[in-house]
Amino acid sequence: MSKTDTSEQQENLGEAGAQLSTAPVEDRADTVIGGPTLGPLGWVRWFWRQLTSMRVALILLFMLSLGAVPGSLVPQTSADELKVQAFKDAHETLTPLYEKLQFFDVYSSVWFSAIYILLFVSLIGCIVPRTWQFVGQLRSRPPGAPRRLTRLPAYTTWRTGAEPEQVREAALTLLKGRRFRAHTAGDAVAAEKGYLRETGNLAFHVALIVMLVAFAWGQLFKSEGGKLIVEGDGFSNTLTQYDDFKSGSQFGTDELEPFSFTLNSFNGTYEKTGPQRGTPRTFEADVTYSQGGAEKKAVIRVNEPLKVGDSKVYLIAHGYAPVVTVKDGRGKVVFHGAVPMLPIDNNITSTGAIKVMDGYRDKNGKKEQLGFTSLFVPTFAGAGSGTMFSQFPALDFPVMALSGYHGDLRVNSGLPQNVYQLNTTKMKQFKIDKGTGVAQRMLPGETMTLPDGAGSITFEKDIKEWASFQISQQPGNGLALAGAIAAIAGLTGSLFIQRRRVWVRAVRGEDGVTVVEMAGLGRSESAKLPEELADLAVALTAQAPPTAEAAPQADPEAVPEPAEEPAEDPAPSGEADK
Repeated sequence: MSKTDTSEQQENLGEAGAQLSTAPVEDRADTVIGGPTLGPLGWVRWFWRQLTSMRVALILLFMLSLGAVPGSLVPQTSADELKVQAFKDAHETLTPLYEKLQFFDVYSSVWFSAIYILLFVSLIGCIVPRTWQFVGQLRSRPPGAPRRLTRLPAYTTWRTGAEPEQVREAALTLLKGRRFRAHTAGDAVAAEKGYLRETGNLAFHVALIVMLVAFAWGQLFKSEGGKLIVEGDGFSNTLTQYDDFKSGSQFGTDELEPFSFTLNSFNGTYEKTGPQRGTPRTFEADVTYSQGGAEKKAVIRVNEPLKVGDSKVYLIAHGYAPVVTVKDGRGKVVFHGAVPMLPIDNNITSTGAIKVMDGYRDKNGKKEQLGFTSLFVPTFAGAGSGTMFSQFPALDFPVMALSGYHGDLRVNSGLPQNVYQLNTTKMKQFKIDKGTGVAQRMLPGETMTLPDGAGSITFEKDIKEWASFQISQQPGNGLALAGAIAAIAGLTGSLFIQRRRVWVRAVRGEDGVTVVEMAGLGRSESAKLPEELADLAVALTAQAPPTAEAAPQADPEAVPEPAEEPAEDPAPSGEADK
């Protein structure tokens, strides 16, 4: 369309076609033919407009989601340092590159934080001016009718014997009854509806900020720790009780929720037949907990944590802890207790280590330490093949294979040790008469005698179970959930609600008969606007019936007379909504 056409259209529609959106409008004042003439301040303004544009916000959102991919594929130091070290040992070539790219600390890396902060600033820079502009629109009245209503996309007209004042009054009552904001402006009634669209749009953007704040708050003030507990043992929520613990930079250990609980029993049942054989059917821990008062009983299941104050206790793993008794050569008990075994497959084939660190003396009275490597299977299989494994996770046929060592366990070397592994660098292996000569398979109740009067180890009939728990305090979860719900609600409103304006003009024609014109304008093309206008016209004709010689003539497509120039969408051409 030519400049003349555009100017004429703007003159005809005026304020009526403006401000249907709070989206920012591009300012071309600093641009001339031949290229931009921007000074330093102009470039700053240009950069700010780009940062607060929908295009850049979508790019930042995509980059944020893309940046989170390495955090889910590569072990993170904040989650599990042992897995990170194992990854580094297995990938010596990739490790230097990943360390430079901060792939082992993605969520605290410089590049991820930069994307996060830019997205945060982009959203705030968009919301603040649009909110003030929207508030201004709410406080103002709908604009008066354009001079030529025939240029609008939905239009109808008829002649009536009612007075113009009566028609306008009836139209005002009708539109207010349909929840339009309406008032009389000159010879027409101006009405507007659909403000919830922009409200939903702004609510969606605010909800995104709320979720970003919740994520940052949760990372700064969270705490998370793990604890393995054998049946009959308990846990108190203090730092020294955790097997592993990590927290946000702003979390203080004095903020740990004061409570304790005891694992009474673990109950697990499994599918016995069919293609899902071995799949857990019951997986729950019976506990007794206390929060500074009377004890209470509870059952913790997968995805059904125990909630104590601001803390949640999740059940995350399970295994077996055979009870063993170790005696020295004089028959003195030097160790008795349940030893947790670490599962290595879905049927809970498990490995572990038994360490006797104090109280043992050899036949000559010399202090020594004992250690036993163990392989435990709840349902034995592999007889005659030289190996053993579990064919079912339940305790149907438990067997444990033990191999003994004596010497120095290196527990006082100052280096951390894995409780499920044995350091045999300073130890000698016992030679025994049964089994393979160094290892022996044992059933519950059986005893393995160590050579040269070194003592014995008994696999007791009592086999306990253990459960592993994760104790978490995540202060931002509720806020993040509220933000997600608000974002969905706001997005729904911005997608399905249409902002539209309706005008009803009633004037006396040259022949003395009242001419009624109705027209509608929406932010975007929609078949619902002509339908709504037609419905309003039908309702208004009850108060202003058309004369016999002229019935209402609706023109939903608003095609002008051939003598007039074609109209185009008068809505502002500013940047699309964020």
